[in-house]
Amino acid sequence: MGRVLAHFQSVWMTVRGWCYAKRMRERLAGIFVGGAGRRMGGTAKGLLRAPTGEAIAERLVATFDALGVPVVLVGDARAYAHLGREAIADEPAGIGPLGGLVAALRRAGGAQLIAIACDMPYVSRALVARLVESAVDAPVIAARRDGRWEPFFARYDAWRVLPIAIVRAATADRSLQSLLDDASATELLIAPDEADELRDWDTPDDVT
Repeated sequence: MGRVLAHFQSVWMTVRGWCYAKRMRERLAGIFVGGAGRRMGGTAKGLLRAPTGEAIAERLVATFDALGVPVVLVGDARAYAHLGREAIADEPAGIGPLGGLVAALRRAGGAQLIAIACDMPYVSRALVARLVESAVDAPVIAARRDGRWEPFFARYDAWRVLPIAIVRAATADRSLQSLLDDASATELLIAPDEADELRDWDTPDDVT
């Protein structure tokens, strides 16, 4: 009996490891483009020019292309049609960023979702690669900055997080900070200079 149990445990650990490795290979990047850009005078934030010269969204797409990760645009992506990428609408609509995250998690299915905001002009390919390739097995791995999670610089194990996100979407508290706490997120440790890469452009005063 002991040998049978040991064999079963060995097989289970092998299958579990294979499933985890398979999820590690299957990834989808969601670039969150939602919002009407009202604070930017109606300009879609992902079309603003990064310091490197290209539009932020184009820069992010190129980063994921170089890493071999397919890209979907999440939210109202009409302004980004020229990028030629699949676009998915918030689901449900009208509940803020959580609606986009639920839609992206559904689209990812059994894969890992790499979620990134379209208004991060400074993030480097090296930092994105570290997030994508982290060997940490956690429902969510995300950077933290100023004591808060960065839900749109994060990697989600979609099949584990989607049920939690659906439940939270049906409540009055749709905070992504609370969602990451509920999902037992693990911190992606970053250096101070890397934290500076996660600065976003929310208002015209931010654009440099």
